[in-house]
Amino acid sequence: MIDWLYNLPIAWMALVVFGGAYLSAGVIYWVVTAMAVGERARAFKGISPGMLPPLGILFGLMVGFIAAQVWSDVERAKAAVNREASALRAVIFLAGSFPGEPEARLHALVRRHITEAVTQEWPAMARGRATLAIAPPAMAEALRLILSLTPRGEGQAIAQREMVASLENALDARRQRILISQSSVNWVKWTGLLLQAICTLVAIAMVHSDNRTTAVLALGIFATGVAVSVLLIASHNRPFTGEISVRPEVLLQVMPEEGTSMGAPKDAGRTKSINPGSDERFF
Repeated sequence: MIDWLYNLPIAWMALVVFGGAYLSAGVIYWVVTAMAVGERARAFKGISPGMLPPLGILFGLMVGFIAAQVWSDVERAKAAVNREASALRAVIFLAGSFPGEPEARLHALVRRHITEAVTQEWPAMARGRATLAIAPPAMAEALRLILSLTPRGEGQAIAQREMVASLENALDARRQRILISQSSVNWVKWTGLLLQAICTLVAIAMVHSDNRTTAVLALGIFATGVAVSVLLIASHNRPFTGEISVRPEVLLQVMPEEGTSMGAPKDAGRTKSINPGSDERFF
């Protein structure tokens, strides 16, 4: 499958997939019908209809195995984003143990990290080009800030340890979502699935080559099943790509608003509607 297909809206993706399935079934029907003359016709009729159930079962098993991988990736992606949001929310909450400039600075850094994740990382993940080569600068700075704080009392010491653990949890969740964004059904699996579908369509056309109406109906029914299976897999193949994808709304929900803490610097951040598909940067 090529990348442009994954980025299509579901309606257009369905049109392409169903059109391709019916076109393939039509070509197979035309070729088999044209060849079903003389000795070849008797040879086609000699193919046992008992072959069709095993071929259909093999196709169904391949769809099941591939779909299990795809939907597992989607669930893992959702879990990673939710875990990152929960960890950042804990940092925001615990930052209140250090009121004043430290709290304001931590809020600003969390805002910056979420903004960069939404405006830069999400589009890169949608294209499958996000990497772990560069650590998120806002989170690195936040970790240095937390470690530089001098706790005053046991309560602040506990809060400091919990903030470090939460930041590490958020960084690990970010690593997971970036790795998952690179996961997809490889070309070998797609090729095997489509070849199995073609083999089954050819067998159906040969078995029913003496009855064109039956052949058209059987090919149409199986081609519809193939199209539905391919559409389900393709629409979920990349968790962060396409109309049905994991979006950063949960991260945006935990973003601290500017000026929510005492002593927040005026240029700590800007509250603005963020479009995950935009390349615009916010500072």
